[in-house]
Amino acid sequence: MFEAVDTMKKRQSFDKAFKAKVVLEALREELTLQEIAKKYDVHPNQISLWKKQAIESLPEIFEKPNKKTEGEKQAEDQYDEALKTLGAMKIENEFLKKKYKQLYGTDPF
Repeated sequence: MFEAVDTMKKRQSFDKAFKAKVVLEALREELTLQEIAKKYDVHPNQISLWKKQAIESLPEIFEKPNKKTEGEKQAEDQYDEALKTLGAMKIENEFLKKKYKQLYGTDPF
């Protein structure tokens, strides 16, 4: 009696250049979200989501490219401390070898 009709839309995929173009237009606020949505055939909620994501990620653009994370800083500090300890141990070892040689007149190794 009734035919099953597939009315579900296929999920659209947009590239980052397209998203950027739509978001820039939304940020300019020259048109309403509904007008932009109609112009680009995108749901207004999707544009709002892209706009929110763009605004949230703006501070990252201005970060220094070589800025290290807290974990990286801690790892470097631990590495530096280990090198200092190793250097001190080497100096101590050489000192003890010299003292041994002075006291006993032979090389310990």
